[in-house]
Amino acid sequence: MSPEEGKAAGAQPGLPGRGQDRYCRQSLLPEIGAEGQRRLSGSRAVIVGLGAMGSFVATTLVRAGIGEVVLIDRDLVELHNLQRQILYSEDDLNRPKAVAAAEILQKINSSVRIDAQTKDLNVTNAEKLLTGADVILDGTDNLQTRFLINDVCVKHHIPWIYAGAVGTGGMVMPILPGKTPCFRCLVPELPGPGMLQTCDIAGILNTVPTFIASIECTLAFQILTGRFGADDETTYLVHADLWRQTFDRMVVGRRADCPCCGKGRMDFLDATSREMITSLCGRDAIQITPAAAMEISLEELEARLSRLGDVQGTRYMLIFRSGTEEITIFRDGRAIIQGTRDEAKARSIYARYIGL
Repeated sequence: MSPEEGKAAGAQPGLPGRGQDRYCRQSLLPEIGAEGQRRLSGSRAVIVGLGAMGSFVATTLVRAGIGEVVLIDRDLVELHNLQRQILYSEDDLNRPKAVAAAEILQKINSSVRIDAQTKDLNVTNAEKLLTGADVILDGTDNLQTRFLINDVCVKHHIPWIYAGAVGTGGMVMPILPGKTPCFRCLVPELPGPGMLQTCDIAGILNTVPTFIASIECTLAFQILTGRFGADDETTYLVHADLWRQTFDRMVVGRRADCPCCGKGRMDFLDATSREMITSLCGRDAIQITPAAAMEISLEELEARLSRLGDVQGTRYMLIFRSGTEEITIFRDGRAIIQGTRDEAKARSIYARYIGL
C-alpha cells in the first residue's frame, strides 16, 4: 500500500501502534467497509448548535473520521450545561462553545479539519455557512432556526437531520430534499411562543440527548456512505422515551400542500419582515421583536414560567425573574432582556424561556 493509499484508508502515520488503522473496527462493518470509510473521510458535515446533542454529535463524527466538521454555535459554556454537554468541563466556563469544542476535538483527531464558527445562524448568513455541506446535523434548541435550515437545504438540495430532546424523550428524522418529506411536511407552521416545551421549562434527563444524537449520527453515516434508503425507503420520525423505555417509529409522508417543498416557498430564508434586535439606549437591555405577527397567551406562559422563577403579570405583559435573568414579555411576542448588551445571549435567553 502506498503512503497515499494508507492515508485514504485511514492509517495514521506517526501515532502509537504503527501500522494500525484508526478506523479498522468501523471499516470492518459490512455496512461501511473500506469504501464507506473513504467516503466519510472525504465528507463535510455541519453541526448547528453545540449543546447536549450537538456536542455528542461533534465528538462522534470526529472520532469516526469525517473529513471536515463545521461547528456553529452562538453561546458560551454555562455551569448548568455540564450536566449533559459531554465535551465541556469546568475549565471551559464562559468560553464560546464552538472554540472550546474545536480545541478538544482537534486533540481527539488531528487529521480532521475543524472549522469553528462562533455565530448566530440567521437569514443574513445561513446560506454562506450551510452550503457546501454533505450533511447538516441539528443540535439547535428552537424551531425558527430549524425552519431556516430546512429552507436552505430544500433550496440547495442538502441532506439534513432534524433532532430534538426534552424531558425524558426525543425525536429524530432524516430529510433528503427531493427524496423525502421536508421539515415543513412534519411541522407546517411555526407554533406560537410558549406552546412548546423547552429544556429550561420541562428539564431534561442527561441520557436522552446522547441517545437521540446516536441515532442522528447513524443516519448521517448512512447518508454519507450512500446507504440511506438501501433497505427501506420509507421516511420515519423516530421517537424514544428513555424513562419509559419506549421506542416508536411514525411514517411521515410528503405533503402536496407543504409550503416549502410542495409550493416552493422559502418563508424563513426570504422573509422580508425579519426579527428585530435592538439595544435600548441608556439601558443595559436588549429588545427582541419577532419577525412574524403573533399573539401570546400570557396566562399559559405565566403558568409555565412560574415553576422556574418569580413571575409578575398584567393583561399586557409578564415580568419573569430567575437568578440574574430578567425578561419582560409582551402579548405580541416582543421581549426585553435585562442585564445584557450581547445580542446572541439575549436571543439565547429568549429561545430558552419563550420557546422560539
